[in-house]
Amino acid sequence: MALNFIWIGFFLVAFVVAILSFALSGDTTTFKAIIDATFSASKMAVMDIALPLTGIMTLWLGLMNIGEKAGAVSVLSRIVGPFFSKLFPEIPKNHPASGQLLMNFSANMLGLDNAATPLGLKAMNSLQELNPNKDTASNAQIMFLAINTSGLTVIPVAILAQRAIMGAANPTDIFIPLLIATYCSTLAAIIFVGIKQKINLFNKVILGWILGITAGLAGLTFYLSTLPEEQMTIVSSVASNGILLLIICGFIAGGLYKRINVYEAFIDGAKDGFKTTIKIVPYLVGMLVAIAVFRASGAMGYLIDGIAWCVAGVGLNTDFVAALPTAIMKPLSGSGARAMMVESMATYGADSFVGRLSCIFQGSTDTTFYIIALYFGSVGIKRTRYAVQAGLLTDLVGAIAAILVAYLFFH
Repeated sequence: MALNFIWIGFFLVAFVVAILSFALSGDTTTFKAIIDATFSASKMAVMDIALPLTGIMTLWLGLMNIGEKAGAVSVLSRIVGPFFSKLFPEIPKNHPASGQLLMNFSANMLGLDNAATPLGLKAMNSLQELNPNKDTASNAQIMFLAINTSGLTVIPVAILAQRAIMGAANPTDIFIPLLIATYCSTLAAIIFVGIKQKINLFNKVILGWILGITAGLAGLTFYLSTLPEEQMTIVSSVASNGILLLIICGFIAGGLYKRINVYEAFIDGAKDGFKTTIKIVPYLVGMLVAIAVFRASGAMGYLIDGIAWCVAGVGLNTDFVAALPTAIMKPLSGSGARAMMVESMATYGADSFVGRLSCIFQGSTDTTFYIIALYFGSVGIKRTRYAVQAGLLTDLVGAIAAILVAYLFFH
């Protein structure tokens, strides 16, 4: 229901803005921009997202099937079982979904988007098998989606690389502020959904894991912050891709050890890649077109101007407002937010307050509406319950945390 109102709202706002623009100035270009946006967004959903995703899905679902038959996923499930049994009480003990969730979270943390998406879709499908109401999001699915939309990223290689390309004197100077902001958004996701689902967040197992993860992230942050920027980039890239390669080799080696037909297992799993992609195309087209129409109408610009007016009206510093397009676009479109980030660095400078804050915004959360359309669409979920609210809350917390740490570190 929430998605229905949001989807309709994007179109209504866009059309109202276009009509007002025409009534006030006689300008008809907004109408053309909106229509052009519908065609370009629908093409992008299929040609730039769905088709490339088909190949990636085919590869990783095949590898995941090898990992499951080899028992690697079950091993991961047993490792995180005590924690996930409290955070995801609907998942049975040692169920493969636990291992799939861990692999998805790990890929996201390492900035491996190409691997994280198919792993996440596989995990969502496993959660759907446990879901008694197939058209309604389960508690476990909402917790999984909320953590995903928080976008916890430990090694933001793409953002650091883009800062280097844009001429930043020290491309890695946003690393610690970004990590703090994305951690805050993830913690907010767990707390909000945990309260909604009446999970005891003070359980010693949950507290132990959260404190352990916090300590691990703090240690990793300290270590990486002591490295020269060139070495940090190299270490981040090698660690991310090395872990991914280790997973692939581990799955295949496990399959050989178990004496299964590795190639046949790969083919059996890979067959689901195309089927899954076909399912999500309508959801992607619908959501991306609505977002593109909203943006093309000029509504985004009016929204930013309104926020700036309100902030100035209460006497607060408005330096952060120029970076807000990245924060507002992030829940709607990853590519759109990336473009806003680059535009901010090009306009204000990569080492400016606005340029740095835009980069922190980009890495602090993930694309909420894209993830909802992608993951829920892949399993046919129509009733999202409070998943949208959870995702948007994590976006808000991540944005606020990004602003605060940017002022703390760079202002």
